[in-house]
Amino acid sequence: MKFTWNREFLQEELSQKGYVIVENVINDNECKQLISNFNDPQMYRKTVVMERYRFGAGTYKYFKYPLPNTIQRLREELYPELVPIANQWMHQLKLDVNYPNTLKELHQQCADHGQFLATPLILRYQNGGYNTLHQDLYGDVYFPMQSVLFLNDYGTDYTGGEFVLTEQVPRAQSKAMVLHPKKGSMLIFSTNFRPVNGKRGYYRVKMKHGVSEVHSGLRYTLGLIFHDAIQ
Repeated sequence: MKFTWNREFLQEELSQKGYVIVENVINDNECKQLISNFNDPQMYRKTVVMERYRFGAGTYKYFKYPLPNTIQRLREELYPELVPIANQWMHQLKLDVNYPNTLKELHQQCADHGQFLATPLILRYQNGGYNTLHQDLYGDVYFPMQSVLFLNDYGTDYTGGEFVLTEQVPRAQSKAMVLHPKKGSMLIFSTNFRPVNGKRGYYRVKMKHGVSEVHSGLRYTLGLIFHDAIQ
């Protein structure tokens, strides 16, 4: 079923905070299906055990093309809602970047730069799991916003494991935002930086994201990244 996005709400929240939480994007059955597929090797192109690379503690898996229907549908529906906001950000920061209207066109730009690999991924953390602060860029071409779907319940299925966003204002200390959206919710946030209006006009605020330590249970999320990854 097609989800109805409130573009005005997305615009206001993303411009003011660099993130927005949208509730009830997917239902319980869709959450359960995505979790149940975690151990199906046919669906993924790569599995990453985070401890091996000092990314944190946990496991994530990149889907391969073609993507599952729910993931493909959400990417295709959400991308056009975010393009006007993304292009406004580039204009405010006086950057010579213009994002195309369709996801297909973005992927062609990625392909022109050697980026062909699917980037949506599912992540699982257990007791002691966490994810260090990072950015998901994957190549020269990247879209300035991405999203995470929360597949189970904070406080019921797991404790700890809050989603952490940080922003670095030039010549100032970092600010942290700690979030725990409900099951079925989507968090949309800045991939790299966002514009903030200051006394001398707009300037860049760099953003990173991560996950705090899980204290109990299993935490599952799905990352929806719009650009493809380099080979």
